[in-house]
Amino acid sequence: MGGVGKYIATRLAVTPPMILILLTFVFFALRVMPGDPVLAMLGGHNIPPERIEEYRVKLGLDKPLYAQYFHYLGNIFRGDFGKSTRTGKPVLEDILARFPATLELAVFGMAIAILIGLTTGTFAAIRSDRPVDHGIRIFNIGSFATPIFWLGLMLQIIFAVKLKVLPVAGRLDPKIGAFFRPITKFYVLDAILKKDLGLLIDALKHLAMPAFVLGLVLSGFIGRISRSSMLEVIDKEYVTTARSKGLTERAVNYKHALRNALIPIVTVMGLQFALLMAGAILTETTFSWPGIARYLVRSIEARDYYAIQGAVVWIAVLISTVNLIVDVIYSFLDPRVRY
Repeated sequence: MGGVGKYIATRLAVTPPMILILLTFVFFALRVMPGDPVLAMLGGHNIPPERIEEYRVKLGLDKPLYAQYFHYLGNIFRGDFGKSTRTGKPVLEDILARFPATLELAVFGMAIAILIGLTTGTFAAIRSDRPVDHGIRIFNIGSFATPIFWLGLMLQIIFAVKLKVLPVAGRLDPKIGAFFRPITKFYVLDAILKKDLGLLIDALKHLAMPAFVLGLVLSGFIGRISRSSMLEVIDKEYVTTARSKGLTERAVNYKHALRNALIPIVTVMGLQFALLMAGAILTETTFSWPGIARYLVRSIEARDYYAIQGAVVWIAVLISTVNLIVDVIYSFLDPRVRY
């Protein structure tokens, strides 16, 4: 097996233990938290004790803690995440129904973040120590430090309430959604497949604000990393050699400098995309976006053990998968990490 194969095998080997540790922590943390999931599910405190006990037996909460733990692990290995006490549906079914919304939001948010962050960071490095560089650095710091919920609310007030050009929340207009039958559950892709221009415009309008909020906040961090990485390579010997050959400044900066500066940038992009795909809780909550993060928040409020555990496992697998992909890309960009 080659260097890349060994590297991938090593990364795959450490992933299951990490997920098991996280799952174990969440399982026991939920059990020691105050509150009773049965009372939360039944919706009150004046419940007959026999009914409470009936539901405890039904949910398996009457068994010793270690028995609950191993029973849950056995179900997880079989792909059974349990049934949500809040929705009454299998947790895996709930997650799969909401995952496309989170992934669609993450993809568009990341695209905006890369466009703004990589452009501003690269331009600032090329114009370092000039007024435009200082202005871009202030912009990147400000965007990264801006609270997501505040920015989301401001955009809603301006574009949804005042100007009335964008919808305030959701994925589709209710009038369109009532007759819409998704193919992939990625609404933008479905609109393209159906060749429905009205559906495409409506889906993009609903995506615009939440994706821009995520992208703008994340772009500040990517911009700072891009600038730092570009400054490290822009004076390297190979860049100076390319410049001495008579290449245009544009070719030197973007073909030689930026290409070598992408290694740390790609790593940051991958890690941030994993967090976005796991679910931007504040964004999904602010814009009532029906994704995994919002599902997790509502499950926590309802003390829905199986839903919380299932969502956490799903998020952990997503992050591990994206990290593995980033590591593989990194190993091709920089062969030294294979050994």
